[in-house]
Amino acid sequence: MMQPCAYPWTDSLPLVARPNVGALLALCEENFARLGRLAPDLTALSGRRCSRRQDGVDLVLEIESQTRYMTLLRLTYLFPVGETGVRADPDARLRAYHDARQLEVLTLEQSLWSMRNGYAPPTLAHKWRANLFLAKWLNYCLGQGHCFLLAQPPFPEPARPDRQQPTCP
Repeated sequence: MMQPCAYPWTDSLPLVARPNVGALLALCEENFARLGRLAPDLTALSGRRCSRRQDGVDLVLEIESQTRYMTLLRLTYLFPVGETGVRADPDARLRAYHDARQLEVLTLEQSLWSMRNGYAPPTLAHKWRANLFLAKWLNYCLGQGHCFLLAQPPFPEPARPDRQQPTCP
């Protein structure tokens, strides 16, 4: 029997019984601030970027589209599978609203819980749960020292050990 993957950031995930719109908007604002620490140059970034940590998993940020007021992006961990494969888990598509300072989860796929945008739109409870997961994950990524800066080379260029990597503020 296959054991589900356990993430260190999902311990004691606090879920409220009846989330409200105000709480969800506050959480989206907090997540925008977290993303701002993870990718301080977000509005200037393009393409794919990779944040590598010595004893960790590669975190990839991909800018899908960018306008003055909005950035559509994908954030994912790439776990090595076998000799040449990778598995994206978790894998989130996010929309950052720069003027409103909000970060919205559009889709979230991960082995413990999945938010699918099928024929029915997600409920407030689904959005709350996805954004709460994102908050925990972003905090974990920041704690691990992940960062995406304009000065870093675009992905997939490997990090060179002879060149010091820029650090996040």
